[in-house]
Amino acid sequence: MTPIESDLLVVGAGPVGLFAAYYAGFRGLSTAIVDSLSEPGGQVTALYPEKPIYDIAGFPSVRGRTLVENLMEQAAPFDPTYVLAECATELSPQTDGTLHVRTDAGTTFRTRAVVITAGIGTFTPRPLEAGQHLVGSGVSYFVPDPELHRDQHVVVVGGGDSACDWALALEPIARTVTLVHRRAAFRAHTHTVSQLTRSTVDVITDAQITKVHGDSRVQSVTITGADATQTEREADAVIAALGFKANLGPLRTWGLQLADNRYLRVDAAMRTTMPGVFAAGDITDYGGKVRLLAVGFGEAATAVNHAAVHINPEETVFPGHSTDTPAGPAEETT
Repeated sequence: MTPIESDLLVVGAGPVGLFAAYYAGFRGLSTAIVDSLSEPGGQVTALYPEKPIYDIAGFPSVRGRTLVENLMEQAAPFDPTYVLAECATELSPQTDGTLHVRTDAGTTFRTRAVVITAGIGTFTPRPLEAGQHLVGSGVSYFVPDPELHRDQHVVVVGGGDSACDWALALEPIARTVTLVHRRAAFRAHTHTVSQLTRSTVDVITDAQITKVHGDSRVQSVTITGADATQTEREADAVIAALGFKANLGPLRTWGLQLADNRYLRVDAAMRTTMPGVFAAGDITDYGGKVRLLAVGFGEAATAVNHAAVHINPEETVFPGHSTDTPAGPAEETT
């Protein structure tokens, strides 16, 4: 199979990877993107396409699906090559300075630099043990379409940002929303928790879902408090927002330095420990790291700018301002 050739290969087509593809085009680099998921957008597309996101610069609120569509539109003028539903499994440095990357489907890329934007790697939801028998029949781990829960009695389980965000997003359309968290303190943003306390969501803390009732469909849940008292609550749907188990998968075999056995160690230029291989987004780790999409976008720009110099040492790291250049490839004139 003839390799796909590009100046830069982006591994991971989530929001940070899509922005890296745009920025590579802005720097005049040809780009290919590979992702194990069948659609661009990473976790945003797979887990919460309709969820409002509030911490993207310039957007008071933007739904996940819209953000991904906008990022793809932004990159489109530079015509990146997308290879989806294939997992990058092998990385081989070549004697000529190029890098070869191979997927589990046998596709090979020949590139001059790589930017890894693989998020948390492969991810699986942490299970709600009490509801495993009804997963897909009222128990779910994310909400692809909030309208599916219109007029339902919904129980959300968890204390992180996703749990609180889903409870607030469903409040206007569900008949009732109950949030159950096993601790009194929440991991979610302070502002989100403040919104939650002002909402009509019934917040139950220091408690757990110990049983989900129903034969073919969720009918109710048993909530057990820290003092062992139990109450039964009517439920049409249970959303277990308990987080995800992350796995770097094949990236572990690429010879890159890891941090905490789950992140890629990078320097201030987003360089990994392998020449020509950079990283950005949640997968990276360095002193003071903050895992936010807003931070990932900046890291993508840093990684691409330094990759441009790696590819062509005559280039400069500073790209100039986008306002001084066309937004896309130059148009032909007659």
